Amino acid sequence: MTKVFGSFVANDHIDLTIEPGEIHALLGENGAGKSTMMNVLYGLYDADGGDILIDDEPVKFSGPGDAVAAGIGMVHQHFMLVPVFTVAESVALGYEPTKSLGLLDIAEARKKVTEISSRFNFNIDPDALIEDLPVGAQQRVEIIKALSRDAEILILDEPTAVLTPQETDELISIMRQLKEQGTSIVFITHKLREVRAIADSITVIRRGKIVGEASPDSTETELASQMVGRAVSLTTEKDDADPGDATFQVRNLTVVDKAENVVVDDVSFDVRRGEILAVAGVQGNGQTELAETIIGLTEPRLGTITLDGKSLGGASVKDRLGAGIGFVPEDRSTDGIIAEFAIRDNMILDVYDREPYAKGLNLRSKTITAEAKKKVEEFDIRLGSVVDPISTLSGGNQQKVVLSRELGRELRLFIASQPTRGLDVGSIEFVHKRVIAERDSGTPCIIVSTELDEVYGLADRIAVMYSGRIVGVVGADTSREALGLMMAGVPADEALAATTGTSDGSDHAQAATDEAGTAATAAGTADDDSATTSAEETK
Repeated sequence: MTKVFGSFVANDHIDLTIEPGEIHALLGENGAGKSTMMNVLYGLYDADGGDILIDDEPVKFSGPGDAVAAGIGMVHQHFMLVPVFTVAESVALGYEPTKSLGLLDIAEARKKVTEISSRFNFNIDPDALIEDLPVGAQQRVEIIKALSRDAEILILDEPTAVLTPQETDELISIMRQLKEQGTSIVFITHKLREVRAIADSITVIRRGKIVGEASPDSTETELASQMVGRAVSLTTEKDDADPGDATFQVRNLTVVDKAENVVVDDVSFDVRRGEILAVAGVQGNGQTELAETIIGLTEPRLGTITLDGKSLGGASVKDRLGAGIGFVPEDRSTDGIIAEFAIRDNMILDVYDREPYAKGLNLRSKTITAEAKKKVEEFDIRLGSVVDPISTLSGGNQQKVVLSRELGRELRLFIASQPTRGLDVGSIEFVHKRVIAERDSGTPCIIVSTELDEVYGLADRIAVMYSGRIVGVVGADTSREALGLMMAGVPADEALAATTGTSDGSDHAQAATDEAGTAATAAGTADDDSATTSAEETK
């Protein structure tokens, strides 16, 4: 298979064989060509060379409909669901069951959703609105949609990029069930632990070419080196922080959503110059709203936010950016970029009206292009041209554009929500180095992350959020066990006591375990023995 975009060769004479009933991992960096290859296989792109064979018979796809008819289903990294539709309507879309007079048979659509959901223990309500479902449930809807069309080959494109660790465990359990029933799965990812936990075979792709096969028994370091083409450090190296004054302060911050639910509940904390405060927690516990309130996207009900002794109350997002706040949003595609704009223009969205990019009302096109090329080199962004729309880039390279913009100016505060979500190991290593360099330059930094490896790798202090509140601020040497209990709502002192063997530690441990178990059950993060087993195997 060969696929070319202009002068850029995205797939260069790729050979790939998927066996029946196997989980085949396609491992590679962002922009390596993984998704492009699968988009050709799914009929979204026409190949510029090569053949697709199913059961040794050549096939030609003029669109996804042909691929679906041939038994291929695909769950995209960014879900293809209509927010205002119900689950049943979303699953039926494009293949609507009908009754007399050609009317939609929604009862049949509900029946199919219920049957597949029951078979795989998905626990999905066919009448639930897509926009009301958490991300993990939306992904299960995408899988139901593919299975409802009798997919024998299921392509999962970066399926865990937006999932919590608990949702990832559930997905791994689902993949095992699908495999046992004979479904072939192409698992596109760059997460090495997941590959080793679930894959039967691994193909490594780099810069559009297959560079080799790998065994699931390979170490993470071996896989990373093969994927990136060089030795990669899987641990973040940094010197001890030398923090200065607390130049950023949040006091008694309370935020409510449109339904008047309290999503940030009386939160107070400081961040000092030259330190990284990591905000940890399971997705959906107020971290997103906290970050958006700091940058001005959301107005607080109560509380104050100050930077360098000046209140940010009433300041617009533009004012806050102008005051030296760098902000990497959680959802880059919605809040971080303008898809139709050129890559170079996305690099100056918050400084387009300043020197050297503008003079009066006129943009300086040559300067914008020249500066963009420097950032492309500095941040190793894989692209064809800086004037191409940013929508042509892979998700990871889009994230690098956002980071190059926010870290490319002098900052007084840096905030990043899920800064390496969807990035490969080489890119993660680079981003972490840049964040640490920003800290070492004296900037107070706030990192919001659901990835514990990232939290431990970057944090000088860790604030854990649960149900909108900060249950504790602890040192970066706090054990994973204690941090896990805090993420389930256990207060810091109890969590630390439960995991450090104090005199009454057994009582603390039992109480903490009971509370954590209740919280996990309520959040729907435990799925009987299968989830526990996959979590242990992943570990």
